[in-house]
Amino acid sequence: MTPLLAVRGLTKRFGAGCGECLDRTGALRETNRCPRCGAILACREVSFDLYPGEVLGIVGESGSGKSTVVRLLHFDLEPTAGEYRLAVADAAAGGGGRNLFALSPFQRRRIRNEHMGIVYQNPRLGLRLKVSAGGNIAERLLMAGWRHVGRIRERASELLRQTEVPLARMDEPPRNFSGGMQQRVQIAKALSTRPAVLLLDEVTTGLDVSVQAKVLDLLRSLQRELGIATLVVSHDLGVIRLLTSRTIVMRHGEIIEQGLSDQILEDPQHPYTQLLVNSVL
Repeated sequence: MTPLLAVRGLTKRFGAGCGECLDRTGALRETNRCPRCGAILACREVSFDLYPGEVLGIVGESGSGKSTVVRLLHFDLEPTAGEYRLAVADAAAGGGGRNLFALSPFQRRRIRNEHMGIVYQNPRLGLRLKVSAGGNIAERLLMAGWRHVGRIRERASELLRQTEVPLARMDEPPRNFSGGMQQRVQIAKALSTRPAVLLLDEVTTGLDVSVQAKVLDLLRSLQRELGIATLVVSHDLGVIRLLTSRTIVMRHGEIIEQGLSDQILEDPQHPYTQLLVNSVL
């Protein structure tokens, strides 16, 4: 099967860097800070594929680089190095296997608006909290080229019903909502353009346990219904177990283990993954 999304050699460095950064950082060195120049390698030479309909997890402790990977794929950050290909974007442009990082900012924004959706850990990054819930969804649809006001409102209503947000609150700003309800509006907004890829960055962190369970049930239900290829970033192995079929484990900016989620969680091979799994048993 041809990958929907392919990443090769993805690297993000914060700081000027030096010729020894790669040699002096990483999981074996147990640091992502270069001791010579002080640069941080938030992620280093990360490569993976995401297939149509697949739910792929990225797990690791704080500072492992997992959220940086998501921010790079959504064009929120500029990479230091690497290649990124998205099959649907390439097909729309007539083929050619383009590296999306080499495109202009305008082209990248268009690809992001048309083919990608993201749900951030912090709703303030994904929503305008003073704009109505329906207005947040409408804003994304307008950026994707929708123009008919009636159809936009109809689509917003459909999405809010789908994510179990009361339609009576459609014209209310998300600043008045609970954290779980804000996440539901973020999910509705992310799904509004029927994206090929959905990026979930620590979507349940900071929510009460009961609210976490409801959000996870919603995501699992939507995934079964819509079959969107999804990248799930989390430090919570319970989230990874519930949502994903395949998992990547990151530490100090690099991939240290990957495989089927059941295998990773039941029979981890890398000492760090073993420690991670045993810490929650």
